[in-house]
Amino acid sequence: MMAPYRTGARRLRMSKKKGDGSGGRLATTVAMAGGVFLLRKLLAMAWTKATGKNPPTDINDPDLKLAELLAWSIATGIVVESARYAIAHATARKVVTDGAVE
Repeated sequence: MMAPYRTGARRLRMSKKKGDGSGGRLATTVAMAGGVFLLRKLLAMAWTKATGKNPPTDINDPDLKLAELLAWSIATGIVVESARYAIAHATARKVVTDGAVE
């Protein structure tokens, strides 16, 4: 059973709200994408300097060892998720008015 489509003044206008914070979300998304991209590149460079090999990206490679794959996965996961957390909190708007956090 479908609800009838509302017309006129009672129609929901979700995209027309003022101050919906979409600019902040866009800034957070762009900062996260750029930050994660740069961190993965830096991590790949550090991996190459430390091990002398390129980071494992092809799991079908017969020369790839499980320990190496797990080490790369754990390192990437820790670095990327920590960066995402830090970027999200750094770009979040924390305006305190009347005791409420927006």
